Amino acid sequence: MTVSSEVSSLVRSVVDAADAKKAENIVALDVTELVAWTDVLVIASAATERSVLAIADAVEEKLRSAGRKAFRVEGRTQARWVLIDFGDAVVHVMHEEEREYYSLERLWSAAPVLTFTAS
Repeated sequence: MTVSSEVSSLVRSVVDAADAKKAENIVALDVTELVAWTDVLVIASAATERSVLAIADAVEEKLRSAGRKAFRVEGRTQARWVLIDFGDAVVHVMHEEEREYYSLERLWSAAPVLTFTAS
C-alpha cells in the first residue's frame, strides 16, 4: 500500500512549509505497511531551538490555512523536539543533536522514503 493523493498533498504542504523556514535534511517515510496509527513520518531538523519552533509554527500555520488542524502538539516548551500529529502524518521537528542521538531514520529503516521535488 502506498500513501493516498490526499496524504501526499498533506506531506507536500509540510515539506514546503519546513523548507521555507530553512529546515535541514527533510525526510518523509511511508510507514503505511509498518504501523496502523499514521501513514507518513516527516522528520526535519534545525540548528537552534528558535529555528525548531519557527519550523513547527510554519508547518502548523500552513496546514491550518488548508483546513487541517493538528490533533496534538508536544515538545514546544523545550523546543528540542516538537512532534505535530496530523493523524495521516506525524511531523518531527528536531534539534540536530536530538536527531542524531535518536536516529529515527535508522529506527524506521524498513520504511520507504517518499521523494518530493522542490516547489
